[in-house]
Amino acid sequence: MYRYDDFDHGMVAARVDEFREQVERRLSGALTEDQFKPLRLMNGLYLQLHAYMYRIAVPYGTMSARQLRKLAHIARTYDRGYGHFTTRQNIQFNWIELKNAPDIMAELASVEMHSIQTSGNCIRNTTSDQYAGAAADEMTDPRPWAELLRQWSTFHPEFSYLPRKFKVAVIASAEDRAAMRLHDIGVEIVRNEAGELGFKVFVGGGMGRTPMVAPLIREFLPAANFISYLEACLRVYNRYGRRDNMFKARIKILVHEIGAAEYARQVEEEWAHVKTLGLDPPAEEFERIAVQFAPPPLDPEAPDELDLGDPDFRVWVDQNIVAHKAKGHAIVTISLKPIGGIPGDCSADQMDLIADLAERYSHDELRVTHAQNLVLPHVAKRDLYTIWQALDAAGLATPNLDLISDIIACPGLDYCALANARSIPVAQKIAERFSSLERQRDVGELKLKISGCINACGHHHAGHIGILGVDKKGEENYQLSFGGSGAEDASVAKIIGPGFSEDGVVDAVEKAVETYQALRDPGERFLDTYRRVGLQPFKEAIYG
Repeated sequence: MYRYDDFDHGMVAARVDEFREQVERRLSGALTEDQFKPLRLMNGLYLQLHAYMYRIAVPYGTMSARQLRKLAHIARTYDRGYGHFTTRQNIQFNWIELKNAPDIMAELASVEMHSIQTSGNCIRNTTSDQYAGAAADEMTDPRPWAELLRQWSTFHPEFSYLPRKFKVAVIASAEDRAAMRLHDIGVEIVRNEAGELGFKVFVGGGMGRTPMVAPLIREFLPAANFISYLEACLRVYNRYGRRDNMFKARIKILVHEIGAAEYARQVEEEWAHVKTLGLDPPAEEFERIAVQFAPPPLDPEAPDELDLGDPDFRVWVDQNIVAHKAKGHAIVTISLKPIGGIPGDCSADQMDLIADLAERYSHDELRVTHAQNLVLPHVAKRDLYTIWQALDAAGLATPNLDLISDIIACPGLDYCALANARSIPVAQKIAERFSSLERQRDVGELKLKISGCINACGHHHAGHIGILGVDKKGEENYQLSFGGSGAEDASVAKIIGPGFSEDGVVDAVEKAVETYQALRDPGERFLDTYRRVGLQPFKEAIYG
């Protein structure tokens, strides 16, 4: 994984000193809250319902054991003993005192982490495939390109005050595990007919108030022009993106209003100038970055067989283990979705345990997924049973990857000042309703996602079943949507009809699942059946 150079260390240290002075001025009254707000937001500090929330960047979801132990320390020392992993592969702490924020930033800097640009109208944390560098189906490891984006975008003088926040994802396989086409810019690494490495570029995706799937604007971008072309994409947006209406300020609105073809034409015109400016780094600079993502020294003699005599272990392997590109190895997903738990929450003790497992069994590396779970990417199969035993003892061995209880949920009205309804209790009740693992596995892959407001931090638009909490005359009300996907078959879920109470939406989800089970053809997921038969059978079952 990438290690900071002298420039990185100096840059982050300077930001720590600057932020400490800003916080001191706020605490003394020299800065008003209105004056302080844009300063704290550019450093990932939000003012929520009950306390400050601190959002920490985990670039492209990759962490070391040392970094996770530091997050555990922060959870114990400055929070209430836990952290919340998010859909942007970050972590949030929900109970921060303002006076401690600079100390937290300094602690993060000591392990090459920061909170810079995790908020504000700038380029946010670049996300990627949680299996990058380990997946058998990838073209190449996408993380060096994501790291190049991080270095290009951090403190970029032209793009620090964009019309609205900006999100980029980079993948390198045909299977999209990062919801790439629901980003402002999505990049898929491909090869052309000549075998040359390059990129498909998608621009104008996003969720929120106006969900859209990003159209393809360039079929093949040569790898050497990666930065200059993205610079041109951002320049066109920065020039024409709306600043008079925050609800129409995202790049998806610009691309939609002028059309993808016209936007692409303007980007090409801008790029003709930008690529003469020397912005693309020399090949040796990319190699300097890429060499830090070299595969770990995996054991070529690691046995490929597993003893699956323990039935509970067998179920966990079947559900939570993914094939690794190297023989005798596996990718382990650690579910942060126990039945009745809060999706994405992880205690400090659990973080320490996972850090120990990553250090001992996964070459000191772990990943955060956009589905709010954690991953050990490089595990020898002979160690899986030992790992499972340790996870099981800590409540971390729930075998539910991609099942209905593997729910994405935002913090909702329990924490967030923007929310209209609670997300967490709904997620808990649905998971409890489907607590039978046998029942979940019979249902099969069903991605359920919950947001507490239209900002869609819970990705409800991309759910096979999506739930949106709204305020209806002072009461929490939940809209149900079907047919969304954040994968390579990306689509936006559609609202099925009138909303429900908290308990009513749980009942409605169960009726939807029962209808799917009655209608499905062999091998069909919920999403497949819905797309084949349409909404009407589901509406009849749910509304009567």
